[in-house]
Amino acid sequence: MAPAQRIPGFDSASTASGDGAGACPIDLVHLARQTMGDSALESELLALFDHQAGRIAEQLGRADADAAKFSRADLAHKLKGSARAVGAHEVAAAAENYEYCAGKGILRDSDTHRLIEAVARVRAALREMAG
Repeated sequence: MAPAQRIPGFDSASTASGDGAGACPIDLVHLARQTMGDSALESELLALFDHQAGRIAEQLGRADADAAKFSRADLAHKLKGSARAVGAHEVAAAAENYEYCAGKGILRDSDTHRLIEAVARVRAALREMAG
């Protein structure tokens, strides 16, 4: 049996915290551009992302009826868009991979874990930034 394909261009090593250990998982320059430097808007968007990312990651991590309300691929797609908007590039890449794999029926536990861990890193950074 041939190995299942993964999303083109997705490299789990590129989203690991290896070389960028300690770096903020939110691209603050990107976020500032998106909000035209409005710090109140930045805070509001990050709070919304934090809530939504936590909820979606929880749903995708469970194999119960909650995830059946929407397809797993649709939930990952929503998360990918939100992550891109705030500059959470690692979450966006992991969500894109999850969406692709879920849509192709080749989703592995490692895809889920990678996404959940990326969300957890961003949420932890947001807590740290909030002080």
